[in-house]
Amino acid sequence: MEQMSKNRIAKVAAVAEIVEKLKGAQSLVVCSYSGLTVEQVTNLRKLCREKEVQYCVLKNRLVMRALQELGISGLDNLLEGPNAFVFSTKDVTDAPKVINDFIEKNKLQSLQIKGGLMGTEVLDAAGVKAIAALPSREELLATVVGCLISPISNLVAVLEQIAEQKEAA
Repeated sequence: MEQMSKNRIAKVAAVAEIVEKLKGAQSLVVCSYSGLTVEQVTNLRKLCREKEVQYCVLKNRLVMRALQELGISGLDNLLEGPNAFVFSTKDVTDAPKVINDFIEKNKLQSLQIKGGLMGTEVLDAAGVKAIAALPSREELLATVVGCLISPISNLVAVLEQIAEQKEAA
């Protein structure tokens, strides 16, 4: 009886930890990873650390309980077989980009995107791949700044030409 109690406490703690990961995640990618070699998994984990995303292998049943606690439904059909879960905490595009790029770079059939979450919105595999194709927050900000600076620099050039013409006259 005491063993069951310890086991139950461990499961409750694990579900609570998953709930916290989900709460802090901008996005989540659910992947089927069966057939990956140890070297491929090691390389993927290293890449995830470099990109500041978290790669975890979790029990589907515990993830399902955590999702239920948060009132998120629609991922049940993805939570079958061996799955890896990749969490983005900084940018919604981070986890989708890391997984999608890793699959494309290594031409993998054994690692497949099954779906995921963006906030609390459920995505299918195509939705995750669409997010992977989006520019990151930093790239978008750089584009906006570039758009704002371009007219200003053109205005400065025009003003300098007017000033030179007035000096010449």
